[in-house]
Amino acid sequence: MAGDGTVVVVGGSSGIGQELARHYADAGVRVVVTSRDQGRAEAAAAGVGGDTTGVAVDLTQPETIAGQLAGVGPVDRVALVAVLRDENTVRDYNLAGATNLATMKLIGYTEVVHTLSDRMHDMSSILLFGGLAKERPYPGSTTVTTVNGAVSSMIRTMAIELAPIRVNAIHPAVVGDSPYWRDKPQAVLDNLVARTPMGRLITTEDVVGACVFLLENNGMNGINLNIDGGWLLT
Repeated sequence: MAGDGTVVVVGGSSGIGQELARHYADAGVRVVVTSRDQGRAEAAAAGVGGDTTGVAVDLTQPETIAGQLAGVGPVDRVALVAVLRDENTVRDYNLAGATNLATMKLIGYTEVVHTLSDRMHDMSSILLFGGLAKERPYPGSTTVTTVNGAVSSMIRTMAIELAPIRVNAIHPAVVGDSPYWRDKPQAVLDNLVARTPMGRLITTEDVVGACVFLLENNGMNGINLNIDGGWLLT
């Protein structure tokens, strides 16, 4: 478990990020959760409970990140959970949407790590969120597939450059009880379940457990972990 420093969950105002923050807060660890909006970040921190603080961080404005995180530290764990839903086809290309997503994950993620790295110690660890669009693209996923593929490469360079700090990535499939998926038409969900060998979609609890494993297991470094219930096998 994380030591006396802070666990920083970037994108911790809802869903998986908030539940990951709650896991650490419930264990008595000091936590920082971020959202692009300060009020939402503070509300999320209150919902998580424990020794949790909310901080506004906008990954699409990387030049502001250092100032926004100036008061955070020392740091034991960093989880970069923030995502954007960019359903963006090449034929009807939304340049602003693609730019925001690419900036968030390729530059914003890296700038957070750059900003916090000198406040971390030899046993610290970092976790980046990708996704299985890197392996199984779909119409409209060009930018999503590209940036998630980039995440899988970024962790390798980070693990070398930041050694002995550990750096890993997690790539979830459809999370059935997440805010984005739980209200989808039942026929859509049934089709996804039918293609998942374990007979159900993965849950937020499943993903949080995998995140904690990557953050806490000292042997895990430079790993891209798919969590999909066997979905990629079908």
